[in-house]
Amino acid sequence: MTFAPAPIPSRTQYVLEAIKHRILTGQLSPGRSLVETELAAQYGVSKTPVREALKTLAGTGLVVVSQYKGVTVRMVDAAMAHEVYDVRLLLEPEAVRRTVRGAASFEAARTALARAAAAADPADRSLANRDFHRALYLPCGNPLLARMLDEVRDQAALVSTVAWAAVPSWEREAAEHEEILRLATAGDAEGAADAVHAHIASFVERAFPEPDDAPTAEGAQA
Repeated sequence: MTFAPAPIPSRTQYVLEAIKHRILTGQLSPGRSLVETELAAQYGVSKTPVREALKTLAGTGLVVVSQYKGVTVRMVDAAMAHEVYDVRLLLEPEAVRRTVRGAASFEAARTALARAAAAADPADRSLANRDFHRALYLPCGNPLLARMLDEVRDQAALVSTVAWAAVPSWEREAAEHEEILRLATAGDAEGAADAVHAHIASFVERAFPEPDDAPTAEGAQA
């Protein structure tokens, strides 16, 4: 006998999506305390849907549960950013390579880019950019690979939100997205994969640079 996971009740799903949206658009900043009673009052629900939503968000890495601080939005630092983006660097270029080799449709990716370009505010642009990346890796032909990327998708979006708040770089990333899509639609699997790798790597290095290596004795004397 097999058991299917129980569906999330509609009220919990509503609260979950609402809180996630506020986190990923910067309305709830990293370190912000999330109090069940306050959230329940804001969304007009009991504490139970809020509690269940926060548990789910903790499982995805967007919030942290502490015995002393309660529930807070996850802080973003260089170590966390490099950890999340390292997973993307390992998986996403390969997924895109397989998508292009499989001659998948790129209409969803093209639509997402158009939405990003026409976005009236950073929140809408961020969501559209996330949809662009997902549209490229989802048809890779390996559902497990796609799910693994989905699992880090929200954490990557949190990193991006924090980085863009400090150093907006929308125009550069939009141009890189256009180039990735151009290579993908041309059927250049290796070129598209390389462009995705460069795009991801340059973003995290620019937003969260690694500390410079300590100078050597020889360098110190120069």
